[in-house]
Parts: sequence; C-alpha cells; structure tokens
Amino acid sequence: MGSMSKLLNKPLKAFTLYALLILVFSIPVYFFVVDYIWLAELDEHNQIIKQRIERGLKKTTIDTSELEKLLVFWSSIEQGTKISPSAYPLKLKDSVYTITRQNKYESKVDVERFRGLLAHIFINGKPYEINIETNVEETDETLLAITIITILFFIFLVLGFIILNKRISRKIWQPFKSTLRKLKQFDLTKHQTIHFEKTDILEFTELNAELSRLIEKNITTYNQQKTFIENASHELQTPLALLKSKIDLLLQNRELSGEQAQIISVINSSLSRVTRTNKNLLLLAKIENQQFAHNQPIQLATVLAESLENLEDYIAPKALTVTKNIKQPHIINSNYTLVEVLVNNLLINAVQHSTYKGKIGIELDNGTLSIYNTGYEELNTQNIFKRFSQPSTVSTNSGLGLAIVKEICTQYGWQIDYKYSNGFHYFTITF
Repeated sequence: MGSMSKLLNKPLKAFTLYALLILVFSIPVYFFVVDYIWLAELDEHNQIIKQRIERGLKKTTIDTSELEKLLVFWSSIEQGTKISPSAYPLKLKDSVYTITRQNKYESKVDVERFRGLLAHIFINGKPYEINIETNVEETDETLLAITIITILFFIFLVLGFIILNKRISRKIWQPFKSTLRKLKQFDLTKHQTIHFEKTDILEFTELNAELSRLIEKNITTYNQQKTFIENASHELQTPLALLKSKIDLLLQNRELSGEQAQIISVINSSLSRVTRTNKNLLLLAKIENQQFAHNQPIQLATVLAESLENLEDYIAPKALTVTKNIKQPHIINSNYTLVEVLVNNLLINAVQHSTYKGKIGIELDNGTLSIYNTGYEELNTQNIFKRFSQPSTVSTNSGLGLAIVKEICTQYGWQIDYKYSNGFHYFTITF
C-alpha cells in the first residue's frame, strides 16, 4: 500500500512532465526568435543611419580635399561607422553580416557580437563605401534571462496544477468517495440495501447504477443459496439418518449370512462417509455465506481441552501421546461453533496422519496456536487446503476437513501455515 498513489496524481505527474519538456524545449526557440527579431531591428537601424548619412552628405557642398578630411574625422569620432573611398565604380547592393570580435571601445577584454551593414554611396559623383556596425545584445545574457523566466513560469505552473488538482479532487471525486464508503459498510448477511448519492457526472452515475444492479443480484443469489442450504440440510439429513438406522437394524439381524453382513457393512461405511461429506459441504456453504455471524469472546484453551476430551476414544486406538503447552491463554472474538469445528478438524487431522504410538503436541502462546504430530511423509503442500484433495497417500478421509479450517481462517483474517520438519507435521494459526 505504501507504494500506491492516488488516481489524480497520475495525470498530475504526466502534465508536470509534459509542461517541463515543453518549457525546456521552448528556451532555445525563444532565444532564436528573440535573436532573429533583434537582428532584424538592428538591420533596420543600420539602414536608417546609412540613409541619414547619405542624405546629409548629399546636401553638403564641399570640395574633395575637405571631404576626405571630414570623412577621416567622422570615422574617428563616430563609433561603429566608417566611410571610405570605394574601389568599385558602380553602386553595389547593400549586404549585412554578423561578426564576433573584441569591442575596441570597451576597457574590458570581452568578445562581443556585432551586426554590420556594408553599403555603397556616391558623394560628389565619386563612389564611397560605408560600413556601419552595431553591438548585439550578449548571447549568454539573453539565454540566461530566458532560462530564469522559463523556470519561474514552470514553478508557477506546477503550483497551479497542484492547487487545481486538490480542488478538483475534493469536488469531483466526492460522489466516488461516498460510493466507496457505502460499499465498505455493506454487509450481505444483514440484508442491507444501498442508496448511492446522485451525481451529475456520467461515469459515476453509470458506476452506481451497475453497482446497484450487481448488489441486488448478489442479494438475490445469497438468499437463494441460503434457502437451498436450509432445504438441503433438512431434505438430505433426514433420509440419510433413516437409511443409517435401517442398515443398523439389518446388521443386528442374526439370520444374515456372512456374505450379506459384509455387503451391508460396506454399504453402512459408505453411507457414513456420504453423511459426513454432506454435513461438511453444508457447513462449508454456511461459512461462505457468513451464516455464523454471532461472535463472542472465547477462551481458546477451554475449547482445546473440550475437544481433546471428546476425541479420547478416537485417539486411544493409535496409542498416541498428547502433550499440551499453554504458555499464555488467548481469548479470541469469534463464533464458538466455528472455533470448535476448527480445533476438532485440526486434532482429527493430527490423529489421522500420526504414526502408531506417535506423538501429538499442542502449543498456545502469544496469539499463535500450533498443533503438530508425528507423520510418515510430508503432505502435498499444493493441495493441502483444497476440497476433496488427498494430501497424503495414507489418507482415507473426504478431503474437506482442512478446507473447512482454511475457510474459517479466511473469514476471520487468521493466517494458517503448514510445514514438515524432523518427522513432524506442523499446523500453525496466527490469530
């Protein structure tokens, strides 16, 4: 349970990761877009300077010698602008370029980027070359600014996701939580009906409708099974008991031949087994349908003592030695009949699988009951708690005793384990 996360946190993580990826990829996009716009603006700026210089020089009437001195003076005082005679007699098309070099007008030694314009103009009928260079904003500063802004927006975006996620969770998932709460409180054995909260969310409305239909069907099935169990218990046990009594009467008849007595004895043995199987199946069905709902505090040591006393005649033929070690009495809150069945079945199983003159041990300490016995071979751990399975080659029972024990433990949430060690079978229940 510790590694599980809520449903709404799943899309939140996906949205956050998606937003992070988009914002990370947007940083270079922002940079190239801003840089492109900045260079376009600088190109336009350089063109304006060029046009202004060209118009100013055309309006001025000055001889060639004075013009040369003026251009030299202009180039020395005007940063980033240089005008010099051109070697090309024809007017060429303007060209733009980007160059990275040290800024000679800065005291610090830094390599900077410049956007340049190379154009050709005519002054007094002579060709001149005008070169205008403008410093471009430093790349690393632009990238840093964009990155910081992107990170800030990502933080705001994630905070917004978390806040909205919590508000949406409280409002939208309220009908689901109500449905889940009612399902947890539902008890099939109490003949309850569930009325789910109405909601305007289609998915929850459909869920509640299907759950209502399913619960109604389960209640009907449960009632039918309960009725069948009650009828079967009455209809089957009565004729089986009648047959048993009639066969007992036949066995007492002295006129029977040896062969007839043997046949009737086999029939009687099979009938007894059918009776036990029928009784155990009905008991399993009742346990599964939770028809043993009445719980009470039970002293486990008392149940163990009573069961051992009742099984004395069953234990004696095998000359078994029974030892008890009740270190700490334990009280459990459960149905007395089921606890009695559980203890009886474990003890009967221990007797059946014990060797002649073997040992049976019972230990009860700190909420753990352990019943062990000497045995011929390890039981089949794969099928040991399955119905009608024969966990041992020497077993002749119906295969329902341990299945009933397992079902009782499952109903109450108890843990049952089996192991075979040093010639002993160990069945341990942790309450």
